[in-house]
Amino acid sequence: MTVERTLSIIKPDATRRNLTGKINAKFEDAGLKIVAQRRIQLSKAQAEAFYAVHSHRPFFNDLVSFMISGPVVAQVLEGENAVLKNREIMGATDPKKADAGTIRAEFAESIEANSVHGSDAPEAAAQEISFFFAAIDIVA
Repeated sequence: MTVERTLSIIKPDATRRNLTGKINAKFEDAGLKIVAQRRIQLSKAQAEAFYAVHSHRPFFNDLVSFMISGPVVAQVLEGENAVLKNREIMGATDPKKADAGTIRAEFAESIEANSVHGSDAPEAAAQEISFFFAAIDIVA
């Protein structure tokens, strides 16, 4: 197995409901280590830049509006196969299809307000991590 890093974002619906600790406990209980973390309020320009890959999709403007609606917690998770493990812990994007015990099954309000974002591949993780953190910010 390979030790990897992945980006996790705890979204505004979850920070609004003070779920950061409960969500982080799920990551840590599954063996992922939080090696960088910051609570920030994204600007519209930052959200548009981060989600630029989706700019042609019909949900882009709603996604950007949602992501700037309140603070988020951006963090770097590290562990064995961290990208895949994080995606398993998060559950399906649609909380109605998410397995019991996953973050989205327990905490998501809707398919849009689904409490967390996670990188979908190691290459995406590296790019997404560098969007929010400098190397000096990551402490293993």
